[in-house]
Amino acid sequence: MSPLCMFHQKRFTRSLSTLIALTMTLVFAAFAVPAVAQQQQQQSGQQQGAEPPKQAPPTESGGPEGDIGPYAIPKKPETTTPPPPPRETPKPIEGMPTYTLTVDVPLVTLDVLAQTKDGQFIPGLQKDHFLVLEDGVPQKIQNFSRTEAPFTAVLLVEFSRSYYRMMYDALRASYAFADSLHKDDYVAVIEFDMKTEIIQDFTQDKAAIYGALNTLRIPGFSETNTFDALYETLDRLDRIDGRKEIILVGTGLDTFSKINFDKVLKKVKDTPNVTIFCVSTGFAVKNYAEIYASRGSWNAQLASMDFQMANNRLQTFARLTGGQMWEPRFEAEFPSIFREVASSVRNQYTITYKPTNTKMDGTYRKIKVQLVKPGSDTPLIVKDQKDKPLKFQLIYREGYTAKHQVE
Repeated sequence: MSPLCMFHQKRFTRSLSTLIALTMTLVFAAFAVPAVAQQQQQQSGQQQGAEPPKQAPPTESGGPEGDIGPYAIPKKPETTTPPPPPRETPKPIEGMPTYTLTVDVPLVTLDVLAQTKDGQFIPGLQKDHFLVLEDGVPQKIQNFSRTEAPFTAVLLVEFSRSYYRMMYDALRASYAFADSLHKDDYVAVIEFDMKTEIIQDFTQDKAAIYGALNTLRIPGFSETNTFDALYETLDRLDRIDGRKEIILVGTGLDTFSKINFDKVLKKVKDTPNVTIFCVSTGFAVKNYAEIYASRGSWNAQLASMDFQMANNRLQTFARLTGGQMWEPRFEAEFPSIFREVASSVRNQYTITYKPTNTKMDGTYRKIKVQLVKPGSDTPLIVKDQKDKPLKFQLIYREGYTAKHQVE
């Protein structure tokens, strides 16, 4: 066979094989496609004909049906348990004492200064020499003692630039008070003008007190808020136990306080165990105003009235708390004044009694103290070394405010 015939024979064989493979592929596709379409139609028909599962109604157990059965939810019982009968009050046992709850009335502590008209302390008085009346009713004295102890005091100094002479007097009086202190005395220094500032907390260091007073050189404001300063000081001292004193050095004028006179007066009455000693400053300015007021000056008359009202306020603060008020004319009087303050504080009779009026109604109770002969209501006669009667005075609080039931 020639080579050309062999080439045509091989080519024919490959073409025949390709044709047979193509024919078999077409036959297979013709049978496979209808089967797949029929299977898809059956699946879609099943999906369309299927209905969503329905929730079975709750069974008697009270919960919905789950895969493993209904959920158990306890039902509230139809009948409730009746309340227990009230407890019977036990009958008292014969022969057994009955106990009751009582409330004790707080004791009233009263510091009394007994001195002559010259300011001399009267020693040697005993418990039976004192008669205490509360709202006119005699009271039984529980405890009695003579106080000889260091004091706890606040030096409250007015330091404003309203009048230079008054500012100078206040500083000189403050230094004189610091000179009269003993080593065991606790003293704090507070200055005020339009606001109140503590320049020295309680200390026994006299040098620290001098240092605090040395800072008072240039006042900040012309206003004098005496009511605010006194109210804040009383509020701070109310948290301290024991006896306290306030040495108020100032004019008594008030120009810009938020607290009025009635409120500060109520605070004075409500604060126990506080004695206020007042030193009025600026006598030269007050005297100057009185002179020009007498000559018909309208401004001087107004200023004179303000000064008189200021002195009356200071006198009221001192009288209500058992203190004293001074109006020195000269600087040389300051040392003697503070010696008298120290003597008054360190030499007092302390009286404690339980009020017969046990009501806790918050009312103000007036107190009166008298010196009597022991065992009687006859006034006591105090005599000097020459057996001559002496005029004397008792200085003490005029009253106190009873506590409320909720306090």
